[in-house]
Amino acid sequence: MHQPITETTFPAYQPPPSFLQRLRRRMVKLLILVIALWSVAITLIWFQQEKLLFHPEPIAANFKFNLAYTSEVYIDVPRAKLHALYLRQPPEKSKGIVLFLHGNAGSLETWFTHADFWLTTGFDVLMPDYRGFGKSTGHIKNEAQLNDDVMHMWQFVAANYKDKKVVFYGRSLGTGLAAKLATQVPADLLVLVSPYESMTQMGREYYPWVPPFVLRYPLKTNELLPQLHTPILLLHGTQDKLISIEHSKRLLKLNPRARLVEIEGAGHGDIHNFDTYTNTLKQALQEL
Repeated sequence: MHQPITETTFPAYQPPPSFLQRLRRRMVKLLILVIALWSVAITLIWFQQEKLLFHPEPIAANFKFNLAYTSEVYIDVPRAKLHALYLRQPPEKSKGIVLFLHGNAGSLETWFTHADFWLTTGFDVLMPDYRGFGKSTGHIKNEAQLNDDVMHMWQFVAANYKDKKVVFYGRSLGTGLAAKLATQVPADLLVLVSPYESMTQMGREYYPWVPPFVLRYPLKTNELLPQLHTPILLLHGTQDKLISIEHSKRLLKLNPRARLVEIEGAGHGDIHNFDTYTNTLKQALQEL
């Protein structure tokens, strides 16, 4: 005999997913994929920031610089040695010292290009390479280490200039480092060339999808300038495509002792070739 048909013999009828249901499922899968890719990208940025931010060019240890009144020196820092060029005026002519903190790429071979200009200013100049740049050993690991290295750079020459003028000069990356040093050591002038408000703000402009907490080098110049009682000279090219002049305009508002000179037509990498730049900088140094 055949078994009687019951209600459980056949599954209940399930209508096919509607268009909206299918769309919703696809959107959920897409969202999961986007979050996964975003998480991978954020992880890479967290661990690879040094490669993204710093672009050093090594120099052979036996490379010789041929610069008037300039010697090569080495500055001891924890677990590394920083190579620097030290331009010194004849002792009777030296007005003081400029500690020059350069940008995030290259080396002293490309940065120390205006020795003749500096000789006309009456100032000695110490220009170091960061860890891994040029002949400097070691690797940059974090912002605290970078600032500590800058303090060692200053301490290397500080004793020679107790009764002379002190100028901290930063360009591009070096502007945040120079500003930090100026909050720790009294200076007669702080020069910031092509500065940024902060690397956090730069991140918002270039990588708006990256949350600020991921940036291990915030370099918040905008939080440092209000603390300073030092005269501040801002120099910025009007055609700077890397760091907009708007950064300098906003920094200008943070300290009444700051002044901004706009270098008409200058970009980010060529600002030092403009007469307005050299004339303004030389006059500012002569007035100290």
